[in-house]
Parts: sequence; C-alpha cells; structure tokens
Amino acid sequence: MRRFALLVVLLCSLFASATAQEVMVGATDTESYMPLVEGKRVAILANHTAMYSSEEHIVDMMHREGVNIVGIFSPEHGFRGSAEAGEKVKNSVDERTGIPILSLYDGNTQRPSDDVMRSFDTLVVDMQDVGLRFYTYYISMVRMIDACADFGCEVIVLDRPNPNGHYVDGPTLDMRYKSGVGWLPIPVVHGLTMGEIALMAIGEGWAKSAELTVVKCRNYDHQTRYILPIAPSPNLPTQHSVYLYPSTCLFEGTVLSMGRGTEAPFEIFGHPEMSGCDFSFTPQPNAGSKNPPHNGVVCYGVDLREVADEDIWAEGINIGYVVDAYHNLAIDEEFFKPMFEKLIGVGWVREMIVAGATAEEIAARWASDVEEFKLLRKRYLLYKE
Repeated sequence: MRRFALLVVLLCSLFASATAQEVMVGATDTESYMPLVEGKRVAILANHTAMYSSEEHIVDMMHREGVNIVGIFSPEHGFRGSAEAGEKVKNSVDERTGIPILSLYDGNTQRPSDDVMRSFDTLVVDMQDVGLRFYTYYISMVRMIDACADFGCEVIVLDRPNPNGHYVDGPTLDMRYKSGVGWLPIPVVHGLTMGEIALMAIGEGWAKSAELTVVKCRNYDHQTRYILPIAPSPNLPTQHSVYLYPSTCLFEGTVLSMGRGTEAPFEIFGHPEMSGCDFSFTPQPNAGSKNPPHNGVVCYGVDLREVADEDIWAEGINIGYVVDAYHNLAIDEEFFKPMFEKLIGVGWVREMIVAGATAEEIAARWASDVEEFKLLRKRYLLYKE
C-alpha cells in the first residue's frame, strides 16, 4: 500500500512538473534554425525583445556563433526599444557588434533599397508582439516578406507567444482604413502569434509568397498565460497595460489622454474637461512620450490599474470606456479624430456611438466578424486553442 501511495505521489509530481513547463520561445530552438543560416548572408528583423536567453540577445548569440549577419532591420521603437511610437529611427551601427542597423522607419521608403535587399540571402524575424492589429511589429514583418519574395530571400520567423492570444475580438479591418496602424483584414485582437500571422498573410494572398520557415515555441498553447519578460515598447511597461491595450488604445483616436507621459500609459485615461471623476493625473514628457497629449495639464478621468486581469480577459475589448467618455464630455463629433477609424478599423462604430448605441449593441455588431475570423484562423494555428 505504501509503495502504491509513493507511486501516486511520484506520478502527480511528474504531472505537475509537465504542466508547469517553462515556455521556450522559437529563438531557443537553435537546432531548427542554425543549420538554415549556415553559410548564408543573414539579415535580422528584431528589436530589444529578441532575447535568446535572459542575458543574451539573438543578434549577440548568432554573432558569437559566427553567423554572417550583414544587417539588422529595426522596427518602430528602434533596435533597443527606446524610441517612442512613430518616431523615425535612423540608420546607425550596433555598438556591441558593429553590425549596421537599417531602420524601417527612416522616412524615405516603405521597404529597403534594392541594393540592401541584394545584400542578404535569409531574413530572420524575432520580435515580441502583443496580438493587436494596431500593434505594428507584424506590419514590418509583412512588408519585409513582400520584399523578400521579390528578391528570392528566405524568411525564418522565430516565434514568440502572444500574451493576448487566448481570444479574438473587435471588428475586422475595412481595408478602406488600411494604414500604418492596420495592414491586414483581421480583427483588433487576432489571437495569432507572429509565425501564424506570417502563414496567414501568405496563405490568404495578403503577402507575396516568400519561402517561409516558422520555428515554433515549445510548451505553449493559446490558453497559456505568458508573462512577458521584457516590456515590448516604452508605453506598454506592464503586463496589465498589455491586457488593457486593446480597449484603451482606442483613445488615441479621440481628444482624451490615454496616459502617455505618466507612469501608467494605457492603464488610465482622462481629459481636462471630464466631470464627476475623483481621479486626476498630469501628463509630462518622459522616455516614452516627448510631447504627450494634454502635456502639463491636469486631466480628470478613470484609473484602471486595480481592474483584475481575470476581469479584462473575461470582457475582452471594452468599448464602453469610449462610449462613457464620449457622453461625459458631450462635445459631439469633436470628441473623435480621424485616427479613430484607423484603430477600430471601421466607420460604423463612431456612427453608432454618436447615434446613442450602447457598448453591448456595438460589440454585438462585430460578433459575426469574430466568428468568421475564428474559422479562418483555425487553418493557420500552430498551437492548440
């Protein structure tokens, strides 16, 4: 009997350790991709999140192993992640390795020059995404896939978990509103990893057909609550802000402050003229925002920092935040900026808000978009739902 009890304890311990296995990002699976870059001229599309280990960046590891890295392409926020949203990141040189850094945001072209494209054979992509249509790292990847297809370059995506990968929500982008913050006909929250987006973009004909290899994460599925080891960008400093971002980023398309220039961007929102609010904050220039909305002016509004993660996961996109703020300010169409349609992806959400629709009525209208996309998404999933 004692032997049986010991066996049960042992089996339970093994099960617990198996279910609690650490997620291993694609970059750690060197056996799958290092042979593919051997003898090749390699370019890397990466930023500060592309860590091979807690101590070493993927560029540093590959450089140490003798990979012929001819250039680093830098997306929004720059190679070291210190540039604010939309800031033009200039070409430079990585001080640690001496490798040229070739910005995708240098303001001159939407893709590298022909000479640059001819300088490499293989593009390695490694960036931590947060799973939203208006989070622009995937756009940089898709543009580079197009360029690689034109020049016969192979693309290798080192996949990373999606911290918002457990759900799909929001309207599908009406391509009339395609922009630098919305590139593909997908919902606001798409529930895909970067590797899955690459597969979908090529498979659906949204991107040109480049030779693509995705190096999968291990010990991960779409219900895994993955805690980001590094903040993905200056204005998403906490895991909580990443969870709220699908809802609060919509304030970028309004006259409100969404907390840029504070210690809690995208976890608070407000305006100098909002009424009935006990909470206030004053945006000031900081590393993430050199000139934040309502710079130096006291804003009254809402503090979401105490909202539980579980509640955010349960409700998904909360368009009610925007609806309530619209009625609080009572300034009609002056509440919105043209950016609102680019972020939400359709014209009818603004129309419904102005017409007096409730948050529930608005979300119900995009429910069919969500269900249709879930069916499409299944074709390209690399991980269990």
